[in-house]
Amino acid sequence: MQTPIDPAKDRLLDAILPHVAFDGWSPMAFQAAVTTVGINPAHARTLCPRGAVDLAVAYHERGDRAMLDAIKGADLSEMRFRDKVAHALRLRIRAIDDKEAVRRGTALFALPHMAADGSKLIWGTADAIWTALGDTSQDVNWYTKRLTLSGVYASVVLYWLGDDSLDGQATDAFIDRRIDNVMQFEKVKAQVRDNPLFKPVTGPLGRLLSGVRAPAKIPPLDLPGIWKDPQ
Repeated sequence: MQTPIDPAKDRLLDAILPHVAFDGWSPMAFQAAVTTVGINPAHARTLCPRGAVDLAVAYHERGDRAMLDAIKGADLSEMRFRDKVAHALRLRIRAIDDKEAVRRGTALFALPHMAADGSKLIWGTADAIWTALGDTSQDVNWYTKRLTLSGVYASVVLYWLGDDSLDGQATDAFIDRRIDNVMQFEKVKAQVRDNPLFKPVTGPLGRLLSGVRAPAKIPPLDLPGIWKDPQ
């Protein structure tokens, strides 16, 4: 669960956004935000030790919180589970109110020394979606559900950044296609798993993973994808 953002840090985040389009998530933009808010620079550095980088992280987390609030207020009872996931992805995209801030953030977190932070943020979004939709898995599915959705979400954001269609209709269609791809892949995997010819291969692996439990902290991103309803 995310901790509430400090009000002063929230004001810094609001203040930096107009500058990000021109200067990116940079020290120059951070200094401009500090000046705009009128906060003591030392206090600003206490709130954001990495300056604009910490505000870029806060901006992503703000979007996650907005998405979760929208999910709580939505009626998902009549939706298939795959449609609930698609709806959650759409809500997450709609929670973004500044495409240029996301574009600049994508460039920032693509830098080699920032890649771990970017992966952690995407994983956090996927985890927030699965948790909000009622996932209670305790085995290896806990990892793989989030890993698969992380890949889907990342591809959706990149597609959305280049989408100039009316009301984002192209992105909506892309979300449906990506989820269809995942479901088709899972269908093939299920067929392989149920094929007696593959039992000698899949059996030992299944026994090896049978004792895996969901971790308390963010897990390593090194497991294959799988997509099933919450269990």
